[in-house]
Amino acid sequence: MDNPLAWRPQAINTGNWLAGYSLNELRERVGTDRIVLPICSLGTPVEELTGLAPLVLPPLYHEALDDELRVALVSRITECFPFYHETSRGGESSVELIELPARAHPACGPTGGVVAFSVDTAVEEHGPHLPLATDTLQSYAVLERLASEHPGVVLAPPVDYGQLTWGLPFGMSIDITAPLLTRYVTGYTNAIADWLEPTAAYVVDVHGSIVHRAAIQDGLAASRIGRWSFRWLHDPLVALSGDRGDQHAGGVETALIEFINPALVDAAWWPSRREELLAKQMSLEDAVRLSSDLPTFIERVESERLNGIVGGLENYDAIDGADLMERILGVSRTDLAALLPTG
Repeated sequence: MDNPLAWRPQAINTGNWLAGYSLNELRERVGTDRIVLPICSLGTPVEELTGLAPLVLPPLYHEALDDELRVALVSRITECFPFYHETSRGGESSVELIELPARAHPACGPTGGVVAFSVDTAVEEHGPHLPLATDTLQSYAVLERLASEHPGVVLAPPVDYGQLTWGLPFGMSIDITAPLLTRYVTGYTNAIADWLEPTAAYVVDVHGSIVHRAAIQDGLAASRIGRWSFRWLHDPLVALSGDRGDQHAGGVETALIEFINPALVDAAWWPSRREELLAKQMSLEDAVRLSSDLPTFIERVESERLNGIVGGLENYDAIDGADLMERILGVSRTDLAALLPTG
């Protein structure tokens, strides 16, 4: 199969892959740069997609869609992006849909191994200093490491859309809702199973929404994949993150992205404008309280000009990115051992 990591940006705010940009950079480019949403086939080279426009959203896959789901997903994505329709900038700009012809790709199976992929929210703001795809970048750093350790692990492209709430008031964030996510995960997993014919699937995510994680597992359970395991990769980090009020684009995610690739952290913001970032972050307590009242959440963000970080950036001083990654890898290796053939 084509390189499943070809989408991955090498530096923040460069190239055509929109999810590699930060919230603030995209706010400047919306309205001037053409933005497209491609629908393509599995295995379509990333280079073919990035040539479509200056800014390209992650694709939806023909093989994972039926007609009804396609219409519903496109409608929801355009409601959310670039600015959620209930915010003051809603409807300010638009996304162009480009549907490439469906085409068959050579079968890659049976692989005889475990297929691994993430279901994250790759189009979700992560403040001024981190790329939208922060969650997906963390997931694939883990999966790439596991694949290097086990030849029986085959990486598949990510599912780049999911359920979210906190990103919507800030913009540059897409929530496809839990029911649509479940259906899309089922369709995608079936397509991957048909294409690669794996013995099992290992599916991960970093995004912290409990609703998102439940929808993924419902989608996997409804698929034709025989054996699967799901892991929220930040589970072993709770004592170092959420318990300290550090939840979204804060110290933990900054340290992890910096460890994965320092060029993915915008040096124009971190650490040079640290105090400015701290001053405009929202507390985890407030974000949780406002999650069920989106209009009030939006009003708070817009009136105080908050920056998209939810609590705990100061936690960066108390943690180490390499240690965080090893904690994640520890539980992931155990998960994978249960799926891989023995002997």
